[in-house]
Amino acid sequence: MTPTDMLAPAKTSSNGRGEMNAQTLYDKCMALASNLWWMWQPEVSALFRDLDPIRWRQLDHNPIALLKEFTPERLDARATEMVLYSRIHHAYRQLKDYLGGYSSTWSATNAGVLGSKPVAYFSAEFGIHESVPIYSGGLGVLSGDHIKSASGLGIPLVAIGLFYDQGYFKQQLNEEGYQVEDYVDTKVENLPVQQAFDVDGKPLKVCIDTRNGQLFAQVWLMHVGRVRLYLLDCDVDGNSPEDRELTSRLYGGDERTRIRQELVLGVGGVRVLQALGITPGVFHLNEGHSAFAPLEAIRQRMSEDGQSFDDALREVTRATVFTTHTPVPAGHDRFDAELVEEHLGPLRDALGISYEQLMGLGRVEPQDTQESICMTVLGLKLSRRANAVSSLHGHVSRRMWANLWPWRTEEEIPIGHITNGVHIPSWLAHQMQQLYDRHFEADWARRMGEPEVWQAIRNVDPGELWETHNSLKNLMLAFVRRRVSRQCRRRSEGDDVIESARNVLDPNLLTIGFARRFATYKRADLILSDVERLYRMVTDEERPIQLIFAGKAHPKDEPGKQLIKRIANLRHDERFASRVVFVEDYEMNVCRHLIQGVDVWLNNPRRPLEASGTSGQKVVLNGGLNLSVLDGWWAEAYDGTNGFAIGKGTNHASDEIGDTRDAQWLYETLENRVIPLYYHRDIDGLPRQWIRMMMNSIASLAWRFSSDRMVMDYARTGYVPAAGGLSCQMELK
Repeated sequence: MTPTDMLAPAKTSSNGRGEMNAQTLYDKCMALASNLWWMWQPEVSALFRDLDPIRWRQLDHNPIALLKEFTPERLDARATEMVLYSRIHHAYRQLKDYLGGYSSTWSATNAGVLGSKPVAYFSAEFGIHESVPIYSGGLGVLSGDHIKSASGLGIPLVAIGLFYDQGYFKQQLNEEGYQVEDYVDTKVENLPVQQAFDVDGKPLKVCIDTRNGQLFAQVWLMHVGRVRLYLLDCDVDGNSPEDRELTSRLYGGDERTRIRQELVLGVGGVRVLQALGITPGVFHLNEGHSAFAPLEAIRQRMSEDGQSFDDALREVTRATVFTTHTPVPAGHDRFDAELVEEHLGPLRDALGISYEQLMGLGRVEPQDTQESICMTVLGLKLSRRANAVSSLHGHVSRRMWANLWPWRTEEEIPIGHITNGVHIPSWLAHQMQQLYDRHFEADWARRMGEPEVWQAIRNVDPGELWETHNSLKNLMLAFVRRRVSRQCRRRSEGDDVIESARNVLDPNLLTIGFARRFATYKRADLILSDVERLYRMVTDEERPIQLIFAGKAHPKDEPGKQLIKRIANLRHDERFASRVVFVEDYEMNVCRHLIQGVDVWLNNPRRPLEASGTSGQKVVLNGGLNLSVLDGWWAEAYDGTNGFAIGKGTNHASDEIGDTRDAQWLYETLENRVIPLYYHRDIDGLPRQWIRMMMNSIASLAWRFSSDRMVMDYARTGYVPAAGGLSCQMELK
């Protein structure tokens, strides 16, 4: 049952219960759980937690799984015991008001043309909440934040993705510290999804022709606030056993699996929109995984409107926005001619174009028969508006793809940039929100994209800000200890080891966090370049430091796995045992705890290989400081007073030289700036200069790197012009 199914609210009395019977109460709770709006509403998530705090944690904060353990009668008894009736009713009314409140949104005033021409947003993964495991990392979390902000801003947007019933892998480290991948089947009945139906009320199923048979996909619908997210699932009758597994795992399998997944996402996704009766005004391709979508849109224009291929191509590309996230050449999907013809041959026939024409659309050099098709090239050629995800990444992307426009100078290459941001309500700790509520203007939560709103942080008493930060730090440390001791129990380690794990880390020490994908270019072990020097910092009697690591390596990335093993096994070194920990299975819940509690967030990729990065932006919201190479978002965020920089923002002649210099910069910045500033206390025990830097960070960065600002930029410079509104500089000439 959805919120709109209940048109009349129950009558309430002074005790909050009114005429709500047990079944009505249960239905309202399930309606709340069935729209992921709840996850960025602290009061609503607290409501679910209060039903059963222990099971809430054990079930990965999944309200549907939790509610299914209650009968309506037992839920009614628990609500009576905890006095939850008025809270449930209030939350339900809030959701109904939110869903019906389009007229007062930013989009209604600033992007009205999209009302009749919605945005179709394609992404291979969506990181919305840890209880919905259809994401692997940064790209998915960015997509999730994007649609949450689109919901809040009222942008008419429909999202398209794939349903991975095993998701990305669960990470465990064995006794040797080596990463082991475990894939777990997701119980669909415990997810906030429902079967999607077409315009005729029939279960929605799409079919895609290939040279060797047909591919079928059913469709699930998920509500994320005001946004509908449709997920294609190949585990259906009619598919071969191999194809039924096609959407089981995220980023698994070989190139044949990848091209078939991307065929389902792009071509299948556009057919889903057609079956729903949705005619998008804009196609937004988030990375090259969905670059087949415009080809299907062109085919539909030709079939329905009788247009020629060239005319349909012109119209579709005018309506397409393409975002590239990858500055690493190996990160762009490429498929050989045989795979392309096998999977897109029938579509090519329908388009009436030759094999050479199709391949040419995905080649830098269309006539080069040895060149494979590149999904990023295809996305760039089939769009009129393209962007990178930070200013520096824009420069890198223009240089990387300059050969597509050989008649232009590098500065004229038509790839702009919109810097990534984060969804503030999803990542802001409740304690920090309460502090902001006390000191910011009453409507600050609706004006998070305005710089003036955040200047009020400077009026907060330093002691109050420091106390709030330390409370979050203690919560983080308690979480880390639970996770690390659980890791030890799973490995059947001794009682003394488990007891030591329960007491790792010290809340009084400078705590540095490093958590991200363990790709080698991100250099998780840079701080280990001089182990003896690190040891001196960790064990310094007056000013020691401690470190928390987390992150996954791709199952096929052996060097990344060796990095994890090296860091995780520091627990066996007496010099580091209680001061350096590795938290297994990095996902959104682990991320949330770490970014809300660390003193310093460390990021040291090889410049300029970090396209943007968003974890450090989440840290800003909660008062932590960034210590980062001047790459990605930090290259345009750092001003000398709002965090710390590693190096001077220059590139190096070789990786070896760069790694050596950056390691030296990292150690010197820690020893000469970070550590002294943190431990320099006044008579009241407050690190006032550190707190001033925290305030500078929040005031200068929180508004600039929010996903609300990001989505507004997409609307102004991409969506509105693509849908026929005002022209913009992003358009490709």
